[in-house]
Amino acid sequence: MSHRIVLTSSKGGTGKTTTALNLAVALAERGRNTILVDLDPQGAIGLFLAKEDADWGGLAEVMISGAAPSEVLLSTSLPTLRILARGRLDPVDSCEYELQLHGGEFLSNTLDQIDDDVDFILIDMPSGLGPVTRAALKVGHFALLPLQAEPVAFRTMGQTLRVIDHVRQHENPSLQLLGILPTMVALDDDSSLNVMSAVWSGFGGVLDTVIPRSGIFTEASEIGIPLSFLGGRTRPEARRFTLLSDEIEARINQMTGVEDDNEHRRLV
Repeated sequence: MSHRIVLTSSKGGTGKTTTALNLAVALAERGRNTILVDLDPQGAIGLFLAKEDADWGGLAEVMISGAAPSEVLLSTSLPTLRILARGRLDPVDSCEYELQLHGGEFLSNTLDQIDDDVDFILIDMPSGLGPVTRAALKVGHFALLPLQAEPVAFRTMGQTLRVIDHVRQHENPSLQLLGILPTMVALDDDSSLNVMSAVWSGFGGVLDTVIPRSGIFTEASEIGIPLSFLGGRTRPEARRFTLLSDEIEARINQMTGVEDDNEHRRLV
């Protein structure tokens, strides 16, 4: 059974999609069978990878045409990474799409059908705390909260934490907060540094890995590829996601009581 990680934030622009894509790639590159699910009605994963709205089938085909989830899973150049895209959705139907995701058992049934022999399912979300976010948290195992290191994002973080706590108490008792991931961090900027100081001193569960502010993310998005696929030397920003994948897996093992195989190999 996979670990389902929901990336969520009440504010847009925090780096959810960038994190979801590059973390999925990092996990896949270390041999973990990973599925990246795009629940954003705008199809953020496809947009990041420079795909047109009609290029990929996905959840919309499962929902509207009754396609099997396995039929619309997209293979990638990494054998251990597949993508369940949003699918071909007319923007005028976004409201109905969100309501369908939120209502009934559609999302749960869909994920159950792709769960075999999968280590991680990463779920990318639209910004905000609406029906799609609630639907994903209801079926997720872990919530990962990307936090842009700037004042407005910091002030809205409590809203997201409140919703996660509510879902855990009333809808999904197995849901756990995996951690708070600082993104777009610039420690040479006073505003960013002040936010990080407040996060480090005021909240538990903050991940050790931070994602820096860097123009390389825009470069990768313009080309439509993950960071580790950029040519030339490995970028230090890409290494951050390798470190993040290590930390995420170690934290999940700790939270679920599973022995860390890598640590075991080092000790013996």
